[in-house]
Amino acid sequence: METKFVNLTPHDIVVQLSDGSRRVFANSGVIARVATTSLEDGSFDGIPVVRTTFGEVENLPVPEEGTVYIVSALVLSALAGSRSDVVAPNTGSTAIRNEKGLVEAVVSFTR
Repeated sequence: METKFVNLTPHDIVVQLSDGSRRVFANSGVIARVATTSLEDGSFDGIPVVRTTFGEVENLPVPEEGTVYIVSALVLSALAGSRSDVVAPNTGSTAIRNEKGLVEAVVSFTR
């Protein structure tokens, strides 16, 4: 069975495969989001520091066998590993960036 991917980010996600070809996951039109609350948590040299807490994740479908949901890193963080069917683009050191430093493609997902 081939895996079904549902992109719940506002952007198309491009993955560059090991053979150099690219696979594009178009955004689905549904965006998974998480509410955040920022509370003041001191300052350094007059620069405020806040502590951010996550609320509920919205627009994330229930698990469906054979389906992987692509979400933002923020949504993935809010889930704290509670869903094995949810991934985010790995925009770390392996990401392929253009001359302006913007991500053009990733070579993997992160969970």
